[in-house]
Amino acid sequence: MVTLAISQVIWSLDDKIQLQPAELTNEKELEDLLAEHIEILNPDWLLIGRQVRTIAGKYIDLLCMDHDGDLVVVELKKELTPREVTAQAIDYASCIADLTLEELAEQYLQFSDGHETLNEAYKKKYGTVLEEDSINNNVKMVIVAAKMDDSTERIIRYLRDKYEVDINIMFFRVVSCGSKRLISRAWFEENVEEQRPDPKSIRQWNQEYYVSFGSGERSWADARKYGFISAGGGTWYSNTLKLLSPGDRVWVNIPHTGYVGVGTVTKEVQQAKDVLFAVDGQQVGFSSLQTQGNYLYSNDDPANAEYVVQVDWIKTVLETQAVKEIGFFGNQNSVCRPRDQKWVYTVERLKKVWGIDT
Repeated sequence: MVTLAISQVIWSLDDKIQLQPAELTNEKELEDLLAEHIEILNPDWLLIGRQVRTIAGKYIDLLCMDHDGDLVVVELKKELTPREVTAQAIDYASCIADLTLEELAEQYLQFSDGHETLNEAYKKKYGTVLEEDSINNNVKMVIVAAKMDDSTERIIRYLRDKYEVDINIMFFRVVSCGSKRLISRAWFEENVEEQRPDPKSIRQWNQEYYVSFGSGERSWADARKYGFISAGGGTWYSNTLKLLSPGDRVWVNIPHTGYVGVGTVTKEVQQAKDVLFAVDGQQVGFSSLQTQGNYLYSNDDPANAEYVVQVDWIKTVLETQAVKEIGFFGNQNSVCRPRDQKWVYTVERLKKVWGIDT
């Protein structure tokens, strides 16, 4: 529990005394510390910017990248974390979700004062070349604070558990030991912190796409029957559908349920209102189909509408027959191109379970 992490007591083994609470001077001191030693947060992260200006005119305290090319927004609070900071972190994430490799490279070049390129820094840290296709498929959010209020905890838990949003809090505690100050830290949720991978273990993408088929307005029964995947309710969810092209193979996972299908993309992404399906020799839209879900919400608001990619299914199962095993890959993005060993294992295991040879 968080309260255990916050109320931890530190003792000196040499002097057998309890170390005394201390304070940081201000948030800039915390930012300076983490900028110089980003490994305090995660040794797998590469710092690519401080006080990064967003399109909304606000500034991200620290912007990082992990070995998968995903961005990490870090928001710092020296004292209590009010619930508003959660919305602030999500706002920042939405502002940078569409940044291209060129824009990120320019950001890093400015951050390094022209001494090093993003490609050079990435290769030096991870021992492999930065691939454009892997850049910014996911944005993670981390709030750094001494403590948080109850409402923030409820919001973070809800976003993580219900919608698998990659948002976390790192708590820190400063204590004094004689004339020295020490800092300790603990994560709100342990699974954000991972071991830095061996560069040799960073693999090339296996050409298989992961799809998260979320709940809400959509129904897997509809998708299975008519041949599609979909996402919407904001560009955060729908933009990654643009990664898919005809001929791509997708493996579909329902969060907290399991994998339910694999198929081949037949058409590029379209807004749901424009999609036509071949039914009994006729081309019909969602308004003419008998569906369990609602796909025509926000028709006049493209940013928040539902978007659809049509799929020719190779294998599908009912939700009650979903395949879920320890060690399977999972991600909250609607679509992504995973490059880690867990994804390779997941695909090979599903091929075996479903009897797929290629």
